[in-house]
Amino acid sequence: MSSSATSIAPPATLPTPAALAGQLQELQSRVQRIEGAQPKDKLSLFVFSGDMDKLIAAFIIATGAAAMGTQVTMFFTFWGLNAVKRARINKGKTFWEKVLSWMTPKGPDSVPTSNMNMLGAGPIFFKMMMGKKNMQTLPQLVQLAADLDVDMYGCQTSMDIMGVRQEELLETMKFCGVAAFLGEANESRNIMFI
Repeated sequence: MSSSATSIAPPATLPTPAALAGQLQELQSRVQRIEGAQPKDKLSLFVFSGDMDKLIAAFIIATGAAAMGTQVTMFFTFWGLNAVKRARINKGKTFWEKVLSWMTPKGPDSVPTSNMNMLGAGPIFFKMMMGKKNMQTLPQLVQLAADLDVDMYGCQTSMDIMGVRQEELLETMKFCGVAAFLGEANESRNIMFI
């Protein structure tokens, strides 16, 4: 019987300890970049709706997450600004800003429901039902969010369009544009649009 000879490749040269240390440092650097890019335990809510039921849902989510230790940011734009109003101030506004001010709710206690509003009777009905179930009202949830250090931002562009002044909103409010909010939201694990 004849056997065929197989050739075995010579062993590859082993990297030097210095080369291994360099590769290890490069891998550690990559891991740090990947870990740094991971979203943080943050929740960002983009609050566009001015409907009582949707605003209650937004604040229940925000306060629940904040109570669990999650950092929460809420960004109020257009009709969502009605949830964080504390006063209606018309001094210094243009005629059209005053008209819009009188056509919109003056605060969280006067926002309509999205369905079954029934010329304003719907919110009264829902508030009565919530009271019977010992549920917090929208103004109470707004206050709870402030107490839990939920970061609340008013959209400066929406405020300018709708003629809403900073002094009309909660004292704890901060103000920014969409770019600043998106920078904040980019670090969040969860982003919701309500």
